[in-house]
Amino acid sequence: MRFFPTFARRKANNDKIRLITTMITIEQLKDVRERTEALNRYLDIEGKKIQVEEEQLRTQAPGFWDDQKAAEAQMKKVKGLQQWISGYNEVKTLADELQLAFDFHKDELVTEEEVDEAYNKAVSAVEALELKNMLRDEADQMDCVLKINSGAGGTESQDWASMLMRMYLRYAETHGYKTSIANLQEGDEAGIKTCTIEISGPYAYGYLKGENGVHRLVRVSPYNAQGKRMTSFASVFVTPLVDDTIEVTIEPARLSWDTFRSGGAGGQNVNKVESGVRLRYQYKDPYTGEEEEILIENTETRDQPKNRENALRLLRSMLYDKEMKHRMAEQAKIEAGKKKIEWGSQIRSYVFDDRRVKDHRTNYQTSDVNGVMDGKIDGFIKAYLMEFAGEGEA
Repeated sequence: MRFFPTFARRKANNDKIRLITTMITIEQLKDVRERTEALNRYLDIEGKKIQVEEEQLRTQAPGFWDDQKAAEAQMKKVKGLQQWISGYNEVKTLADELQLAFDFHKDELVTEEEVDEAYNKAVSAVEALELKNMLRDEADQMDCVLKINSGAGGTESQDWASMLMRMYLRYAETHGYKTSIANLQEGDEAGIKTCTIEISGPYAYGYLKGENGVHRLVRVSPYNAQGKRMTSFASVFVTPLVDDTIEVTIEPARLSWDTFRSGGAGGQNVNKVESGVRLRYQYKDPYTGEEEEILIENTETRDQPKNRENALRLLRSMLYDKEMKHRMAEQAKIEAGKKKIEWGSQIRSYVFDDRRVKDHRTNYQTSDVNGVMDGKIDGFIKAYLMEFAGEGEA
């Protein structure tokens, strides 16, 4: 066990009474224990342990690696099950340490601060696993594609789009996610017009799907000579990144390609070799019959074939996302009583002068503007999932 109690000096009776009244209560301890036991039931940890053993046996079969894709999918399945088990074991260990600290405090073997520290660790772990347990949709566990477009307003909105790009890159870095920028178009004077970021890591789409919508900035603009307060907008679109194990039909007859010279900083190939690719797909909605053109540009590498492959991967993701949204819409009709989330609507305001960032869907807000712009958006993500997770589940 990682908790090592330290001996504390005996305190006077009046000090002891004061400490007990400010320390965590027996009800708080009981709450942690009950939530830990509930997670054991909800997650069916014992069942998952048996399932892991069965799935691992399949990986030992002769010729297991003959089919590379199937083998990788099987290993991913085993890893996913093991992550749930290890996550619960972490929660269970911290809950046990909290109980031990609470008991030791009665004998004056640990301080109030040590009990509170053990409590904070246990609660954080419980809440993190409870949050992850809300991500039950098939797409939630996938990597994601996050696209940012600047709104009307020229340089000001383009600068805002670049700030959002940095915010999401910092969030991904903090959480150990890998990122790659598939497409980036610089602004006319500053900032960016658009960018597409691929974010890879466990449940990347599940955690970031609530970022869909219009993000509003209010600040005194550094680009306004009169120092006026300006309002800018940028839109964020998040879709699951589909892997090769998911069947998505792409009709070749509806597909066409263009090539163009990539722009950017440095290198002899810039503006000389047509490595950038532009994919056009004439999509026909199988449910409504409506048609639209899907346009995808990719300048991720100097290798045109690789850019084509990446563009096709993004197309598969978008087609998958359309099917997922159809299912969500059908579910919303059935559960008409539930609050709806309108994709593309204004979801959050960032008011720099008032030091306030507020989500209009959950009313969650914080005054830590600098922290938010540095990628600390976990509070917003948690509030969204706590209120809306499960509304799109079929």
